[in-house]
Amino acid sequence: MHALKEASQKTLAEALELEELPHRDKVLAAEPMPNFSSTPNGPNGGLPLSFWAAWQLNDRPRRVALLLDDCQEEYREYAIDILPQLVSLVETFGRHGDGVCRVWSAWSRTVDDGISNAMDRWYGPRGLRKDEPENAVYIFGGAEGMKPLKEIAPTQQEIDDGWFYMGRHLDMFWNFDDTGKSYLDEKLKAEGIDTVVIAGLWTDECILSTAYAASSRGYDVVVVSDAVATATANQQAALTIANGTVAKVLTAKEVMDYMEKEFRVGQPGAVKGTKHPDGRKD
Repeated sequence: MHALKEASQKTLAEALELEELPHRDKVLAAEPMPNFSSTPNGPNGGLPLSFWAAWQLNDRPRRVALLLDDCQEEYREYAIDILPQLVSLVETFGRHGDGVCRVWSAWSRTVDDGISNAMDRWYGPRGLRKDEPENAVYIFGGAEGMKPLKEIAPTQQEIDDGWFYMGRHLDMFWNFDDTGKSYLDEKLKAEGIDTVVIAGLWTDECILSTAYAASSRGYDVVVVSDAVATATANQQAALTIANGTVAKVLTAKEVMDYMEKEFRVGQPGAVKGTKHPDGRKD
């Protein structure tokens, strides 16, 4: 564990008394926060508080990846209502070249795959009856269930280039190469990606987990509200949490309008670095 530098241990008031802050614009910092509100007459001086993303997609050039999480045949019935939006997003991103990529991950946990972790313990060992399977950790349809939805399947070239892979954790970033590095993170860093747009299944599990993981690794995060779905009753709650903590929640139309009319290709490394796990600028 690294000791904090002495300068970073100052209180806010002490830091603002300094003539210069090397990593902070003091003039900008003194302006009121526009992406914040408190509850009038709320308890404890205005609680609860509300926050939302300070940035807009069109406020800078970007390098963007569309992450398609668990959009696979096993979950077709849950994807029916969002499939038109998924198709449109895949087509829209596919029309771009430099600075844009598409990534597919399929859930691949099976009943006797030899993995036993916290997720298995949370769901428990039951609910695996042949005729009435209930345990949501595992794929019941085997290899066929792991195939991407045919309407939005990657091209053979994208498969050959490694843009489709099998996932075994809620978080799309939690697959590792032989050196212990995140497979997805390394793929995105190689393309200089700084923004991820997440669509797929399930909103309150894999989508939220991937959103937090992406933010922790330094990516700006968009969750597409009408291109994510879940089997539970937690859809709106998950979107509210995402929008208020980690992501900008937009509709598919808003994302596609941006990509078609306002998208500008950014320079690799302009806002996000590759040397540090948290994505800080190099």
